[in-house]
Amino acid sequence: MPPATLPPGYTLIALDEAGSTNDEAKVRAEAGAPDGTVVWARQQRAGRGRRGRTWVSPPGNLYLSAILRPACGARSIAQLSFVAALAVLDLVDGPLPGRSRCKWPNDVLMDGGKVAGVLLESALGPGGRVDWVVLGIGVNLASHPRLEGSVPSTSLVDVGAPPLAPEDALPSVLAALERRRREWETQGFAAATRSAWLDRAHGLGGPVTVTNGERRLTGVFEGLDEEGALVLSRPGLGPLTISAGDVTFGDVADAEAAHAARG
Repeated sequence: MPPATLPPGYTLIALDEAGSTNDEAKVRAEAGAPDGTVVWARQQRAGRGRRGRTWVSPPGNLYLSAILRPACGARSIAQLSFVAALAVLDLVDGPLPGRSRCKWPNDVLMDGGKVAGVLLESALGPGGRVDWVVLGIGVNLASHPRLEGSVPSTSLVDVGAPPLAPEDALPSVLAALERRRREWETQGFAAATRSAWLDRAHGLGGPVTVTNGERRLTGVFEGLDEEGALVLSRPGLGPLTISAGDVTFGDVADAEAAHAARG
C-alpha cells in the first residue's frame, strides 16, 4: 500500500529495498535533489547508526532519509538531530502519551528501551554554509534488533501500542518533522527545540558517564548548551560541554559495568 499524502514541499522516492536510505539520499543530494526529498525503503541491507554501527532493518519498521537544505551555518547542523528526535517523539507519543523520552544525542526511548534513532550527515558549500543535510530516521514499529550496551532496544508493538504500518507512520513523522523544523527556524534552538527536548530528556539531573574513545568522564547531566552539546557538571571542577560521545545514565557503578561489558 502506498503512503498517504505527504506534507506540502515533500517528494517521496519509495524503494522496496535499499542498502542504506542515507546513502541513497546522499547521492541524490549531491546531484541537486531539492529540500524535502525523502528516500523511504521497506527494508535496508546495510542500515547504519551512529559511529558506523549496524542498524538491523527488516520489513515492518520505518526507514527514511530526508534531504534538507537549511539556511544555517555548520555550527547549527547538529541541532537538527534534536528537531528530528522531537518529531519521532511526536509520532510514538500518539498511541502511548508520556512514555517516551529523548536520549542524548539522537535516540528516542520508550519505557526505557530504544525505539528509534537518528543519523545526521551533511556537506558544506561556499563560505561554510550548509549545502545539504541528510536526516536518517529509523523507528522500530513492529520488531527490534538486539543492542549491545546499557540501553536495550524495543518496538512500539512490544510496549503495547497498536500496530502501525510504515506507510502510515511515514506521513505522520514527516508532518511532525516539518512542524518541529519550522519552530526551530522561526523561534530558534534555545526557545523552541532545546526547551521541548529538555522537557522530555532521559536522565536529566542524574549521573552520567560519557565515553569517547579512551576518554571517559563522569558527572551530572545538567542540560544542553546553546548548540546542543551536553553540559556535564563535575563536583569541584565546574561544568563541561561535550559535543560527541556515548552516554550511560545511572550511577557510576552501573556505568563501569556497562563499559566493561562493551569491552
